[in-house]
Amino acid sequence: MTTTIGTPAGGPPPAPLDPAELRRDFPILSREMNGRRLVYLDSANTSQKPRQVLEAMDDYYSRHNANVHRAVYALSEESTRLFEESRDVVARFAGADRRATVFTKNITEAINLVAYAWGLRNLREGDEILFTEMEHHANLVSWQVVAKLTGARVRAIPVTDGFRLDLDALDRLLNERTRMVAVSAMSNVLGTVNPVREIAERAHAVGALVLADAAQAVPHVGVKLDDLGADFMGFTGHKMLGPLGIGVLVARPELLDSMEPFLAGGEMIRDVTLESSTFNDIPWRFEAGTPNVAEAVGLAAAVRYLEALGMDRVRAHERLLTAHLLDRLSEIEAVRVLGPADLEQRGGVVSFILGEVHPHDVAQVLDAEGIAVRAGDHCAKPLHRRFGLGASTRASVYLYNTTDEVDALATALDKAQRMFA
Repeated sequence: MTTTIGTPAGGPPPAPLDPAELRRDFPILSREMNGRRLVYLDSANTSQKPRQVLEAMDDYYSRHNANVHRAVYALSEESTRLFEESRDVVARFAGADRRATVFTKNITEAINLVAYAWGLRNLREGDEILFTEMEHHANLVSWQVVAKLTGARVRAIPVTDGFRLDLDALDRLLNERTRMVAVSAMSNVLGTVNPVREIAERAHAVGALVLADAAQAVPHVGVKLDDLGADFMGFTGHKMLGPLGIGVLVARPELLDSMEPFLAGGEMIRDVTLESSTFNDIPWRFEAGTPNVAEAVGLAAAVRYLEALGMDRVRAHERLLTAHLLDRLSEIEAVRVLGPADLEQRGGVVSFILGEVHPHDVAQVLDAEGIAVRAGDHCAKPLHRRFGLGASTRASVYLYNTTDEVDALATALDKAQRMFA
């Protein structure tokens, strides 16, 4: 099984990041919680925001706020320019055509856009949609709903006991009825980096399209649409240092251009009569109503921040932290880690079980120590059921985390184990 993202290229190693220096850019990380310095290990849920993003959004509202694409006065033209320049920045980062870079409110809406705007028009009774057993609900439930509306059938690519996709099963599932394959580029539970390009090649061989959920892969690896060989790729701003409330869909332009609108209203039209309407060009055809302009500006600032650091350095720092985290967890007898041990096959998302202690109890003990992790099913119920679980505790690292914070987590987990022994 080959991995096409997350594996460092040849050549000298990138210069290491200095998280202590970077943390000065993140005001929230200086806070104390429950009398302890905040240790934030929940970036797979949402990342923290640097001053550069906060200041860009404040500057927009303070100096440039006006509706976009709707007026000819100078302030509105200025706002429109900032919005469209933000699209250029994001498109470049994602390796996409700006015409096929659509702003949404999150990745869930991006996936639903494809499921409805492509699915309702193209799926027929008897057609098949493949998703994987490790998908986030956003890339699973959306297809279940559209399958029910069209008469299509959903089928799941299983996950092996080694926490990887069963590609032999994929070959058995793919057939001439397969129309769409929906796959996570990096699991938000297991951290598994999936071989999306290999999957896409097999899917395309039977005439199917591929949608990649890159909500974790874009922030942590900087993966691009062409890297994956996918037809559609979605990601979200708030997991990559950007604001809440903005996501992105990138796609092959000819596919997006063939699709009908997902939402209807202002801006997505070319002309309207009482009887019918004609629709705008892409990407604006899929951006009905007033968009999240300040959020787009904030997302562009986040992209510039990541580009200035270098995504190879971000990935290298996370590999170091993940290796240390896995080592420290292995020292705690009751801990069972979910996900591959091989750093070439995983990202910095580490879910685990602490003996018989419920993950919510673990998270509460950690919270008392000032440590923020997530506990629950992480919007991946079928995956947890696959491993006989109802929930897990998840720690996830990012560019501002340190090995000392990983040590603090291990110490607190040891305390939790003794408390519930």
